[in-house]
Amino acid sequence: MALPSQILYQSSTQRPQTTAHLAQTMSLLGLNSQELSQKIEAALASNPALDLLEGRHCPTCGRHLRAEAYCPACVGAKSMAANGNDPVVFIAPPEGNYSYEGRSREDLPEDFNSAEPETLASYVLGQIAAELEPLEQEIAAHILTSLDGDGLLTVPLTEVARYHHVALGQVEAVADRIHHADPVGVGSSTTAEALMAQLESFGNQAPNPELCARTIREGMGLLSKHQYAELGHLLGVSKTKAQQIGEFITANLSPFPARAHWGSLGTQNADAPTTYTRPDIIVNRQEDGRLIVEVMWPLRGLLRINPLFQQALREAPEDKAEQWKIDLEQASLLIKCLAQRNHTIVRLMQMLAVLQKHFIVSGDAHLKPVTRAAIADELGVHESTVSRAVSGKSVQLPSGKIIPLAQFFDRSLHIRTALKKIIKDEPKPLSDTKLARLLAKQGYRVARRTVAKYRTMEGILPAHMRKVHAI
Repeated sequence: MALPSQILYQSSTQRPQTTAHLAQTMSLLGLNSQELSQKIEAALASNPALDLLEGRHCPTCGRHLRAEAYCPACVGAKSMAANGNDPVVFIAPPEGNYSYEGRSREDLPEDFNSAEPETLASYVLGQIAAELEPLEQEIAAHILTSLDGDGLLTVPLTEVARYHHVALGQVEAVADRIHHADPVGVGSSTTAEALMAQLESFGNQAPNPELCARTIREGMGLLSKHQYAELGHLLGVSKTKAQQIGEFITANLSPFPARAHWGSLGTQNADAPTTYTRPDIIVNRQEDGRLIVEVMWPLRGLLRINPLFQQALREAPEDKAEQWKIDLEQASLLIKCLAQRNHTIVRLMQMLAVLQKHFIVSGDAHLKPVTRAAIADELGVHESTVSRAVSGKSVQLPSGKIIPLAQFFDRSLHIRTALKKIIKDEPKPLSDTKLARLLAKQGYRVARRTVAKYRTMEGILPAHMRKVHAI
């Protein structure tokens, strides 16, 4: 019987998989554990040929498991390998408190397996939900799921009001609560609205709030061009006073509220507090340094062909025999494709755990630049196979931090990490040109425009806006 890796191997000397088989394998490969669970549950509900055998079973070989979280047959042989430094990667059943040779995850939250990923929308909704009525919670969810990567609203509030059949004022009241949650200004329709919400949060501590508000409403074009004389004329104050107001706004307010703590993609930055989610892959580190990688399997039981269905098929009436045979073929295909999906992800994680071990253990600065195409070539699969295996999945590192699996392929992360350290330690704000020179001394030769791009990706302001002034 051909191994999954052999089936997926792209070679002119091998017979290609059938289109349906390959298509279903690729489709399953692109699902994360939660989506996969929904897919399997739907199949169990619609296909009588499928059956779920209750109990703890190895997702790979089907062996019944006792107290161990891993299969002695599938994982035990790997742990006895001659090279004790190689990572151990296996498909892990979903029951909690996994352990491997004494290493446990008992410190994880009790609802670890059912927790949803902490997005910007769920983070903000969690702050205000207790203050809202059920309908208002629905409105808030509608607004929060309509934000762009900067935390700004992409749909008009009138559209939200029409959708929920409520008065515009009720929607505006919910939006106002969102604006004053953390990060302040999130959910605003415009950058000016976000800045005004942040200015209001300063209260009496904001110097010259009226002039600051006028600058936001009328003078942002002048401020962005540093035309302080013209701004002063607009506000009726001196150029020096206008410059002080402008510098306060640039130093303390952000037109893109989500960037400060959530980056440009709606996910928490590394410096934000760790939030446990439901990762698709969990990496632990033993005392001897070996990495233990668990690819999470969503089923609490063993997926198999229903033995009663097979028996009934032998005596099936003519009008149902054909459909029952189709059900059996679809069930068999699903089980085979799931096995191939798992095998591909295990092979991928075995390679990444070796290649990126220092990154896994020591942090972003140690990430090695690697492409999906290079990994695909090493695995003997098509690049699209690796892309699907990576898509939408998250990894919990030994530190407890959860990151997208795609971050293993972020070829600029180590440079951006070095850039952030330089800016953090700078005695005074440095221009992008000077930052490029300092990066070059560390072996990272990037252009000034590239530095500006990386700085924007990390939500870091330009040099002239990184100064903090008091009025």
